[in-house]
Amino acid sequence: MQLKFLFLYTELAGYFLTCVQALVAEHEAEVHLVRWPINKEAPFQFTIPEGVQVYEKQDYTRPQLVALAQTINPDLIFCSGWMDKDYLAVVRSFRKCVPVLVGMDNHWFGSGKQQLARLLAPFTLQRLFTHAFVAGEPQRQYALKLGFRDSSILLGYYAADVATFQEAYKAIKPAKSSAFPKRFIYVGRYVPQKGITELWQAFAQLQEELPNEWELWCLGTGPLELEAARHPQIKHFGFVQPKEITQFISQAGVFVLPSHFEPWGVVVHEFAAAGFPLLCSRQVGAATAFLQESLNGFSFKAGDVASIKKALKQAVLLPDAALLEMGEQSIILAQQNTPAIWAAKLMALVKRGEQA
Repeated sequence: MQLKFLFLYTELAGYFLTCVQALVAEHEAEVHLVRWPINKEAPFQFTIPEGVQVYEKQDYTRPQLVALAQTINPDLIFCSGWMDKDYLAVVRSFRKCVPVLVGMDNHWFGSGKQQLARLLAPFTLQRLFTHAFVAGEPQRQYALKLGFRDSSILLGYYAADVATFQEAYKAIKPAKSSAFPKRFIYVGRYVPQKGITELWQAFAQLQEELPNEWELWCLGTGPLELEAARHPQIKHFGFVQPKEITQFISQAGVFVLPSHFEPWGVVVHEFAAAGFPLLCSRQVGAATAFLQESLNGFSFKAGDVASIKKALKQAVLLPDAALLEMGEQSIILAQQNTPAIWAAKLMALVKRGEQA
C-alpha cells in the first residue's frame, strides 16, 4: 500500500524538496504539500519533484484546508512550527490518530515567552503533536523542555542536498589540490543579524595588518546592500539561485557565516558537503553538528570584529594541504544527515505506527 504524507509548510526551500523527493523516489510515497507564498526577500525558484502534489495555502479557507486534509487521509502529518492557526486546525482534526510531527529550529533560552510555552505545552503542543522533528541538539533541549519524551524526538529536521554538493566538490577537487582558491565565501541575506558588517570590517582590518591575496566573496541581497563594504578584495554578487551556487563553489575555498544568531543554517551543511573548511560564529546552530574546532574549521564570538579577524587569519596562515584536509573532514561530518536518512526516519515512524 502506498503511504501518504501531508506537509504543512511555511516557506519552501530547495533542500526540503530534495528530502521530499527522496520519500517519493526511494519509498514510493504519495506526498501532498501545502505551502505559504514565496518570500520576496528570498525569491528562490523551485522545481517541484514529480509525484508531489502542491497546494497554495492562500487558496483555502481554514475549513477548506481541514476538509482537504481529511480527503487526503495521510499516514503522517508534518507541520513546520506551531504559529499558523490554520495548520493547527488541520492537526487538531486528526487528534493524534496518525504520527503528527512539529518541526523545530528554536533554541532554549529560558525567556518569559518560552517559559510560558513550556507551562502551556501539556494543554497545547502535547495534545496536538505526537513527535518533535528538531534540527539538532540545541533544539532537542527545547523539545525536552516542552515535554516531548526523548523517544518522541527525531533529529535532522533540516538536511542539505548532500549529493549535489559532493558532486561539485569531486568536480573541482583536482584543481583545488593543485592551487587552493584563496577566497572566503559568505552566502546569506544582507541584514544586521547575519553579522555581515562585522565580517567586512574584520576582513578589511586583516588586509591592512597582514596584506595577502585572499578575497571575500559575498552572495546575497537585503537592506545592507547600500552599505556594503567597498574594498578591492571584497566582491559582491547579489542574490544567487541555488542551482548557480556550484560555479562559486568551484572558485572559493573557505566558507564563513558570522551570524549574531542562526537557529540552524542549512548553508553550513551544504558547504561542509562541498568540502569547505568552515568559519562560523558560536551562535550558528548547524555548527554544533558540522564544525569541530581546528578539525575542519574555526569558531568565533558573534558580533566581535577581533574574534572574526582571528579566525580569518588562522585560515589565511594555513598551508594548502591543511585546508584541503579540513575540507575532507567537513565531508565526513556532512554525512550525518542526508535526504535519504531524512526520508527513512519518516518511513520508520509510519511503519512503527502500523505495527503498534
